[in-house]
Amino acid sequence: MPRRPSQRPPRLLGLGLAILLVLGLLGSVAAAAAPGSTAMSGTQATDTPKNGSSVAADRIPHGWITNRINRMTLEEKVGQLFVTYAYGATADTVDPRNQSAHGVDTAAELIDRYKLGGVIYFAWSDNLHDPQQIANLSNGLQQVAVEQRMHIPLLISTDQEHGIVTRVGAPATLFPGNMALGAGRSTDDARTAARISGAELRALGINQNFAPVADVNVNPENPVIGVRSFGENPQLTADLTAAQVAGYQERDGVAATAKHFPGHGDTDVDSHIGVPIINHSVDEWWELDAPPFQAAVGAGIDAIMTAHIVVPALDPAGDPATLSHPIMTGILRDELGYDGVVITDALTMQGVRDTYGDDQVPVLALKAGVDMLLMPPDIDLAYNAVLDAVRSGEISERRIDESVYRILRLKFQRGIFREPFVDARSIDDVVGTPEHRAEAQRITDATTTLITNDAGLLPLAADDDAGEVLVTGWGVSTTETLAEAIGRRGPATETFWTGGNPEQATIDDAVARAETADLVVVATMNARGSDGQQRLVKALLATGTPVVAVAVRDPYDIAYYPEAETYLATYSYTPGALEAVAKVIFGEAAPEGRLPVTIPVADNPGTVLYPYGHGLTYTSTD
Repeated sequence: MPRRPSQRPPRLLGLGLAILLVLGLLGSVAAAAAPGSTAMSGTQATDTPKNGSSVAADRIPHGWITNRINRMTLEEKVGQLFVTYAYGATADTVDPRNQSAHGVDTAAELIDRYKLGGVIYFAWSDNLHDPQQIANLSNGLQQVAVEQRMHIPLLISTDQEHGIVTRVGAPATLFPGNMALGAGRSTDDARTAARISGAELRALGINQNFAPVADVNVNPENPVIGVRSFGENPQLTADLTAAQVAGYQERDGVAATAKHFPGHGDTDVDSHIGVPIINHSVDEWWELDAPPFQAAVGAGIDAIMTAHIVVPALDPAGDPATLSHPIMTGILRDELGYDGVVITDALTMQGVRDTYGDDQVPVLALKAGVDMLLMPPDIDLAYNAVLDAVRSGEISERRIDESVYRILRLKFQRGIFREPFVDARSIDDVVGTPEHRAEAQRITDATTTLITNDAGLLPLAADDDAGEVLVTGWGVSTTETLAEAIGRRGPATETFWTGGNPEQATIDDAVARAETADLVVVATMNARGSDGQQRLVKALLATGTPVVAVAVRDPYDIAYYPEAETYLATYSYTPGALEAVAKVIFGEAAPEGRLPVTIPVADNPGTVLYPYGHGLTYTSTD
């Protein structure tokens, strides 16, 4: 792609890295005396800064890293390129699903067989029960890794975006998701949230977070990003992205990973199940999608995750960005000057599997400029495909060495070589402390957005004689948690969950309950995709009982029931977000959030219903 005149000249990244590798060969003898040159034995890794602190670029022992690479077999090098999951609460848990997925019994066997570069945690893979278990699992996996011949610890990752994508739940501290932080507009709060979250993850042995999301959500119908984005404004998104990179990567923190390059914010197709096509021009891409990734690179981000999207203006060949050399190397490496680790999004997703076979995808991704391959559908097939590609000359071993260098450099910079293990006895001193929870609630309280208060209903007075409040709508735990928060302020509450797409009988039942209540609070979630939720809110409004509508995910919901006169957006349904909206409803906190996106009219997306930056407020009663 032609470089814009305003962009700095491409760096000679490949040449520079090759020179470093050659220097490493020349310096391999001296490397024994370099920092970190002592091989790990059992539970102790090599010399890097203590407490997981990051390492300045001028302190990276290039000779030590290249010496280690030179002593690795091709199989060990290729193993470092892969990150995948394993079933089980411990490294030695025998789970039959591991045989089905990977042909092994345990996570330990998976690491031993493939010499993996990393492991990713999920609740569905039985990895995330409680802090003690997570820390013990991390230590067990690292023990297996450092006992391998080359003693290389793992990158252990998860997607702790917060908000609607939260892998590690309470008692870990739960912060607002990106769009809520966008509504709060505070880079200080964004950095604080990331700093605390990063420290808590590191205390559990998780040393890489696949966050922040750097996509600019300019499409209200985006099915996969939405509130995971900071908003529709490229500069706001860039500022908050940079703040979170700094927070995550502070001392005792984790490697941050900005996603999903080159930008997943303007699509109406979910790349998990299809191939999104982004029809931005080159200029539009630079103006809308590029700024957050430029900010991440400028902030020194450790890793960037690819998107399985097609952007014809950036690569006319029509390959998904993950497999596109013009995008991954031409733009990300050369144009943006990024020389950190690039990791794919999950290779199980349909967006990268439609055109090429599962044996071709990992090879094409590496040829495009990617370093790490996340969750291939068949680890054995993918691993051997890469080996075969090197042995046949399709990919040079020097190209593999470039990626391994970046991966080992990241592990060194994050202090993982020195301290791959965590002290499970210290978890309570870090994870979910009262101070952390108080900060999370303070930050969340500043994000609730009051979009309309035409009836003058809010704020309500907290009063034991306030009558009965019906809390209804989407989400069993959401309605129960919101009802509990309201009940603590005095009113008697009734909870009636109506489901994600209520049928008419359920709506009629809710209406009957509303007619005997003094106030209705109705929660909606993605009303655009639910005719039942739209009809529910309109039917409740028709009862004449005062109604407070609360969108607990997408702020766009009001476009589908514009008759609502009292409407708030929380951007997520976490307990902290529901506590914050209860505070606003009863005037304990003034609504401070401002829309980080435009809300268009439902049947006329070119017409603005509520503009970017809109948000009402009032004086709190406290």
